[in-house]
Amino acid sequence: MFVYRHVLDKPIGDDELNAVRAIYKRRLPVVLTIKEVHSIFDKLSGINRLMAMLIYGCGLRIHECLNLRIKDVDIEQGMLIVRAGKGDKDRRTVLPESLKDDLIKHIAEIRSFYDSDRKEDMNGVYLPNALEKKYPNAGKEWGWFWLFPSKSLSVDPRTKIVRRHHIHPASLQKAFKAASAEAEITKQASVHTLRHSFATHLLENGYDIRTIQELLGHSNLQTTMISTHVATKNILGVRSPLDR
Repeated sequence: MFVYRHVLDKPIGDDELNAVRAIYKRRLPVVLTIKEVHSIFDKLSGINRLMAMLIYGCGLRIHECLNLRIKDVDIEQGMLIVRAGKGDKDRRTVLPESLKDDLIKHIAEIRSFYDSDRKEDMNGVYLPNALEKKYPNAGKEWGWFWLFPSKSLSVDPRTKIVRRHHIHPASLQKAFKAASAEAEITKQASVHTLRHSFATHLLENGYDIRTIQELLGHSNLQTTMISTHVATKNILGVRSPLDR
Protein backbone atom coordinates (compact mmCIF):
# COMPACT_ATOMS: atom_id res chain seq x y z
CA MET A 1 0.00 0.00 0.00
CA PHE A 2 2.81 2.40 0.85
CA VAL A 3 4.41 1.84 -2.56
CA TYR A 4 1.17 2.50 -4.42
CA ARG A 5 0.33 5.64 -2.45
CA HIS A 6 3.73 7.29 -2.03
CA VAL A 7 5.93 5.87 -4.79
CA LEU A 8 3.74 4.92 -7.74
CA ASP A 9 1.09 7.52 -6.87
CA LYS A 10 -1.67 5.10 -7.92
CA PRO A 11 -5.03 4.28 -6.34
CA ILE A 12 -5.27 0.88 -4.70
CA GLY A 13 -7.74 -1.37 -6.52
CA ASP A 14 -9.72 -4.38 -5.31
CA ASP A 15 -7.15 -6.78 -6.78
CA GLU A 16 -4.41 -5.27 -4.69
CA LEU A 17 -6.52 -5.20 -1.53
CA ASN A 18 -7.47 -8.86 -1.94
CA ALA A 19 -3.97 -10.01 -2.76
CA VAL A 20 -2.80 -13.06 -0.81
CA ARG A 21 0.37 -12.63 1.18
CA ALA A 22 3.24 -14.93 0.26
CA ILE A 23 3.99 -17.53 2.90
CA TYR A 24 7.35 -16.94 4.51
CA LYS A 25 9.29 -20.20 4.61
CA ARG A 26 11.94 -20.39 7.27
CA ARG A 27 14.75 -22.81 6.54
CA LEU A 28 16.82 -24.56 9.17
CA PRO A 29 20.42 -23.30 9.32
CA VAL A 30 23.36 -25.49 8.42
CA VAL A 31 25.22 -26.55 11.58
CA LEU A 32 28.56 -28.29 11.85
CA THR A 33 29.43 -30.84 14.50
CA ILE A 34 32.26 -30.03 16.90
CA LYS A 35 34.44 -32.55 15.09
CA GLU A 36 33.71 -30.90 11.72
CA VAL A 37 34.43 -27.43 13.12
CA HIS A 38 37.86 -28.49 14.37
CA SER A 39 38.64 -30.36 11.16
CA ILE A 40 38.15 -27.06 9.28
CA PHE A 41 40.30 -25.19 11.80
CA ASP A 42 43.06 -27.75 11.21
CA LYS A 43 43.08 -26.79 7.52
CA LEU A 44 43.32 -23.06 8.23
CA SER A 45 46.40 -21.14 9.30
CA GLY A 46 47.56 -17.73 10.46
CA ILE A 47 45.09 -14.86 10.70
CA ASN A 48 42.30 -16.77 8.94
CA ARG A 49 42.46 -19.53 11.54
CA LEU A 50 42.37 -17.03 14.42
CA MET A 51 39.42 -15.14 12.92
CA ALA A 52 37.46 -18.33 12.25
CA MET A 53 38.08 -19.59 15.80
CA LEU A 54 37.02 -16.22 17.23
CA ILE A 55 33.80 -16.22 15.17
CA TYR A 56 32.93 -19.71 16.40
CA GLY A 57 34.15 -19.19 19.96
CA CYS A 58 32.28 -15.90 20.44
CA GLY A 59 29.26 -16.39 18.13
CA LEU A 60 30.15 -13.46 15.87
CA ARG A 61 28.96 -12.38 12.46
CA ILE A 62 31.83 -12.00 10.01
CA HIS A 63 31.54 -8.19 9.86
CA GLU A 64 31.44 -8.03 13.67
CA CYS A 65 34.75 -9.90 13.79
CA LEU A 66 36.40 -7.71 11.16
CA ASN A 67 35.20 -4.49 12.83
CA LEU A 68 36.74 -5.34 16.20
CA ARG A 69 39.14 -2.78 17.68
CA ILE A 70 41.97 -3.34 20.16
CA LYS A 71 39.91 -1.82 22.97
CA ASP A 72 37.06 -4.28 22.35
CA VAL A 73 39.12 -7.23 23.61
CA ASP A 74 39.15 -7.62 27.39
CA ILE A 75 41.52 -10.53 27.90
CA GLU A 76 41.67 -10.15 31.69
CA GLN A 77 37.89 -10.45 32.13
CA GLY A 78 37.48 -12.97 29.29
CA MET A 79 35.06 -10.76 27.42
CA LEU A 80 34.60 -9.34 23.93
CA ILE A 81 32.63 -6.17 23.17
CA VAL A 82 30.74 -6.15 19.88
CA ARG A 83 29.95 -2.56 18.93
CA ALA A 84 27.24 -1.48 16.49
CA GLY A 85 26.22 -5.02 15.62
CA LYS A 86 23.06 -5.83 13.68
CA GLY A 87 20.43 -3.22 14.54
CA ASP A 88 23.24 -0.87 15.64
CA LYS A 89 23.37 -2.53 19.07
CA ASP A 90 26.34 -3.14 21.36
CA ARG A 91 26.70 -6.39 23.28
CA ARG A 92 29.13 -8.45 25.32
CA THR A 93 30.06 -12.03 24.55
CA VAL A 94 32.39 -14.64 25.98
CA LEU A 95 36.08 -14.72 25.02
CA PRO A 96 37.42 -18.30 24.86
CA GLU A 97 40.21 -19.04 27.32
CA SER A 98 41.95 -21.14 24.66
CA LEU A 99 42.37 -18.09 22.40
CA LYS A 100 43.82 -15.67 24.95
CA ASP A 101 47.48 -16.51 24.34
CA ASP A 102 46.99 -16.42 20.56
CA LEU A 103 45.30 -13.02 20.81
CA ILE A 104 48.05 -11.59 23.02
CA LYS A 105 50.63 -12.76 20.47
CA HIS A 106 48.57 -11.42 17.56
CA ILE A 107 48.08 -7.99 19.17
CA ALA A 108 51.83 -7.74 19.77
CA GLU A 109 52.48 -8.54 16.09
CA ILE A 110 50.06 -5.99 14.62
CA ARG A 111 51.51 -3.25 16.79
CA SER A 112 54.18 -2.90 14.08
CA PHE A 113 51.49 -1.80 11.59
CA TYR A 114 50.24 0.82 14.01
CA ASP A 115 53.74 2.09 14.80
CA SER A 116 54.55 2.28 11.08
CA ASP A 117 51.41 4.33 10.37
CA ARG A 118 52.21 6.74 13.19
CA LYS A 119 55.83 7.07 12.06
CA GLU A 120 54.64 7.95 8.54
CA ASP A 121 51.96 10.25 10.01
CA MET A 122 49.21 8.42 8.11
CA ASN A 123 45.54 9.19 8.59
CA GLY A 124 43.90 7.39 11.47
CA VAL A 125 41.61 4.40 11.01
CA TYR A 126 37.94 4.92 10.16
CA LEU A 127 35.70 5.83 13.10
CA PRO A 128 31.97 5.02 13.18
CA ASN A 129 29.16 7.56 12.98
CA ALA A 130 30.13 11.11 13.96
CA LEU A 131 33.05 10.16 16.20
CA GLU A 132 35.60 11.25 13.61
CA LYS A 133 34.26 14.81 13.68
CA LYS A 134 33.86 14.87 17.44
CA TYR A 135 37.28 13.32 18.17
CA PRO A 136 39.43 13.99 15.06
CA ASN A 137 42.56 12.39 16.53
CA ALA A 138 40.92 9.31 18.06
CA GLY A 139 41.52 7.33 14.87
CA LYS A 140 45.26 7.59 15.53
CA GLU A 141 44.99 6.06 19.02
CA TRP A 142 46.08 2.47 19.62
CA GLY A 143 42.77 1.55 21.26
CA TRP A 144 40.83 2.33 18.07
CA PHE A 145 43.21 0.39 15.81
CA TRP A 146 41.75 -2.63 14.00
CA LEU A 147 42.21 -6.02 15.64
CA PHE A 148 42.58 -7.49 12.15
CA PRO A 149 44.17 -4.73 10.05
CA SER A 150 44.97 -5.07 6.37
CA LYS A 151 48.67 -5.37 5.53
CA SER A 152 48.39 -2.60 2.94
CA LEU A 153 46.91 0.89 2.86
CA SER A 154 43.91 1.71 0.68
CA VAL A 155 41.61 4.56 -0.29
CA ASP A 156 38.50 5.02 1.83
CA PRO A 157 35.67 4.95 -0.78
CA ARG A 158 33.52 7.27 1.36
CA THR A 159 36.03 10.04 1.99
CA LYS A 160 38.79 9.27 -0.59
CA ILE A 161 41.29 9.35 2.29
CA VAL A 162 44.26 6.96 2.23
CA ARG A 163 44.28 4.93 5.44
CA ARG A 164 44.53 1.38 6.81
CA HIS A 165 41.34 -0.66 6.79
CA HIS A 166 40.55 -4.04 8.28
CA ILE A 167 41.00 -7.29 6.34
CA HIS A 168 38.49 -7.77 3.51
CA PRO A 169 35.81 -10.39 4.29
CA ALA A 170 36.44 -12.18 0.97
CA SER A 171 39.86 -13.22 2.27
CA LEU A 172 38.41 -15.26 5.12
CA GLN A 173 35.45 -16.52 3.07
CA LYS A 174 37.74 -17.87 0.36
CA ALA A 175 40.08 -19.52 2.89
CA PHE A 176 37.14 -21.06 4.78
CA LYS A 177 35.63 -22.51 1.61
CA ALA A 178 38.96 -24.05 0.63
CA ALA A 179 39.46 -25.46 4.15
CA SER A 180 35.95 -26.98 4.14
CA ALA A 181 36.65 -28.70 0.84
CA GLU A 182 40.03 -29.98 2.05
CA ALA A 183 38.39 -31.28 5.25
CA GLU A 184 35.83 -33.07 3.04
CA ILE A 185 32.84 -31.31 4.60
CA THR A 186 29.82 -32.09 2.42
CA LYS A 187 27.50 -29.57 4.10
CA GLN A 188 26.93 -26.17 2.47
CA ALA A 189 28.98 -24.45 5.14
CA SER A 190 30.07 -20.82 5.15
CA VAL A 191 31.78 -18.61 7.71
CA HIS A 192 28.33 -17.73 9.11
CA THR A 193 27.76 -21.44 9.78
CA LEU A 194 30.24 -21.09 12.65
CA ARG A 195 27.85 -18.67 14.38
CA HIS A 196 24.94 -21.11 14.06
CA SER A 197 27.19 -23.89 15.33
CA PHE A 198 28.16 -21.76 18.36
CA ALA A 199 24.49 -21.37 19.35
CA THR A 200 23.59 -25.01 18.75
CA HIS A 201 26.55 -26.40 20.65
CA LEU A 202 25.78 -24.17 23.64
CA LEU A 203 22.20 -25.45 23.62
CA GLU A 204 23.44 -29.03 23.47
CA ASN A 205 25.60 -28.30 26.52
CA GLY A 206 22.53 -27.21 28.46
CA TYR A 207 22.94 -23.42 28.47
CA ASP A 208 19.85 -21.25 28.89
CA ILE A 209 18.39 -20.01 25.62
CA ARG A 210 17.99 -16.47 27.00
CA THR A 211 21.71 -16.35 27.73
CA ILE A 212 22.47 -17.55 24.20
CA GLN A 213 20.11 -14.89 22.83
CA GLU A 214 22.12 -12.18 24.61
CA LEU A 215 25.45 -13.59 23.42
CA LEU A 216 24.22 -13.65 19.82
CA GLY A 217 22.59 -10.22 20.02
CA HIS A 218 19.18 -11.41 18.79
CA SER A 219 16.32 -9.00 19.49
CA ASN A 220 13.76 -11.77 18.91
CA LEU A 221 13.93 -15.00 20.90
CA GLN A 222 12.30 -16.86 17.99
CA THR A 223 15.43 -16.26 15.93
CA THR A 224 17.57 -17.90 18.60
CA MET A 225 15.14 -20.80 18.97
CA ILE A 226 15.77 -21.91 15.39
CA SER A 227 18.88 -23.57 16.80
CA THR A 228 16.70 -25.82 18.98
CA HIS A 229 15.50 -27.58 15.83
CA VAL A 230 19.00 -28.58 14.76
CA ALA A 231 20.44 -29.52 18.16
CA THR A 232 21.38 -33.21 18.12
CA LYS A 233 20.92 -33.82 21.84
CA ASN A 234 17.64 -33.88 23.69
CA ILE A 235 17.74 -30.32 25.02
CA LEU A 236 14.14 -30.53 26.28
CA GLY A 237 15.08 -33.17 28.82
CA VAL A 238 12.12 -35.29 27.73
CA ARG A 239 12.44 -39.07 27.86
CA SER A 240 10.28 -41.12 25.53
CA PRO A 241 8.05 -43.70 27.28
CA LEU A 242 9.46 -46.28 24.87
CA ASP A 243 12.87 -45.89 26.52
CA ARG A 244 11.60 -46.74 29.98
